[in-house]
Amino acid sequence: MFASATTRPGQGLRRAVTRTTAVIAALFLAACDPVAMTERASGPEIGQMIEPGQPVRVALLVPGGTSSQEMEWLARSLRNSAKMAAADAQGASIDLRIYDTAGSEAQAVAQANAAADAGAQIILGPLFAGNANAVGNAMLSRNINVLTFSNNTEIAGGNVFTLGNSFDNIADRLVRYGVRQGKRNVLLVAEDDVAGQLGARAIQTAIARNGARLAGRVNHPVSISGIDAATPRVAEAVQSGQVDSIFMTANNQAVLPYLTENLAKAGVRSPVTQMMGLTRWDQPRDRLGMPQLAEGWFAIPDQGLQQQFEARYAQTYGEAPHQLASLSYDGVAAIASLVRAGKRNALTTTGLTQPAGFSGVAGIFRLNRDGTSQRGLSVATIRDGQLVILDPAPRTTRGFGS
Repeated sequence: MFASATTRPGQGLRRAVTRTTAVIAALFLAACDPVAMTERASGPEIGQMIEPGQPVRVALLVPGGTSSQEMEWLARSLRNSAKMAAADAQGASIDLRIYDTAGSEAQAVAQANAAADAGAQIILGPLFAGNANAVGNAMLSRNINVLTFSNNTEIAGGNVFTLGNSFDNIADRLVRYGVRQGKRNVLLVAEDDVAGQLGARAIQTAIARNGARLAGRVNHPVSISGIDAATPRVAEAVQSGQVDSIFMTANNQAVLPYLTENLAKAGVRSPVTQMMGLTRWDQPRDRLGMPQLAEGWFAIPDQGLQQQFEARYAQTYGEAPHQLASLSYDGVAAIASLVRAGKRNALTTTGLTQPAGFSGVAGIFRLNRDGTSQRGLSVATIRDGQLVILDPAPRTTRGFGS
C-alpha cells in the first residue's frame, strides 16, 4: 500500500506494488431474499440438489491462520458475518462449517476437498482469485458450485461465481450514467500495472456497450515521474475539444489524489471535464476535503443499508467489520433464501442465476450465467466536503440496463 501523496510526494508512489484485485474494489454487499424464483436457465447444469426441509451444508473458506493482523481481521469478519447470516436464516437450516486456508492455494484446495468429503453442498469463498480458480477446478468434478469473494471476472464461469463487485460492474454503471448526462467522449487514464490494465479493459468494454466513444487512452507508471509525464498528455487531449469526460482507474491509493491534483494545476477539473473513477473517492475520509476531487463521479452501494449492517455487526462482535465482511453475509443469506423457497435445485446453476436476483442489505444483485455478478450501485460525488448521491441505486434488476 502506498503512503498518501499529499504527505510526501516522493515516497508513496516511487515503488510500484500490484494490489490484490479482490481487496481493492469489493464493496459492502449482502443478500437477503430473492425477488423471485425461476426455473429458467441454459447451458450445462452444475451443482448439488438438496432435500427441502433438510439442513444445507455450506463450507466457508476464509484466509485465516496467517501471521498478518489484517488477514486475521478479515478472516474473523468473514466468519462472523457468515454466522450472523446463518442465524438470520429463518425458514432455512444452514449447517455452516468453516475452514482456514492461510491464503494458500494448496491449502484452499485441500480444505475444499475436506469440506466436500464431509458433505458440503456448496463452497463459499475463498477470497483470492488464484485460490478460487484452483478450488473451482477441484470442485467441478465433484459437481459443487463455488461462490468466491473475489471480484476478478477472469476466473468466473462454469462452477465459479464471483460475489465481489467487479471493475466491469462499476465501469458500466458510471459510463451508462455519463451517457445519460451527455458525457459520451471518454478519455481513459490507467495505471500500467495488472490491476490498472484489468480496470482499463472493463472501462473500454463499458464504453462500447453503452454507445459512448473512446476519445483516447493514456497509460502511466505507478510513480511520481510516470504521473508527471502523463499529465500534459491528458491536458492536451482535453484542450483538443474532443474529450468531455476522463475515466481513470486510479486503483493504487496514492494515485488518485496526486493525479487529480496535477490535472487541476493544468486546468482540468470536474465538472467542466467530468472525471470519474473505479474506486471510492470518499475513502479514506480525508479525501472529502481535497478540492481536486470535488464533483468527480464514483460508484457506491446503498449507504443507509450498509451502515445498518456495520452497526449491527459492531454491536454483536464488539469491533468494526472489515470492508469485505458483508460479502460473507451476502453469500450465506443468498443460499438461505434460495433454500427457503423449497426448490431442490436451489444450489444449482439454475437456482443461483435466477434473473430477478436478490434483494440485499446493500442493494439488489444477481449472479449471471457467465459466473459474474451485477450489483445495484449509486452514483456519488463529493460536494462542499460531503458525500452526495447523484443517482440512487436501482431497486430491481430491471435497473441494471441491457
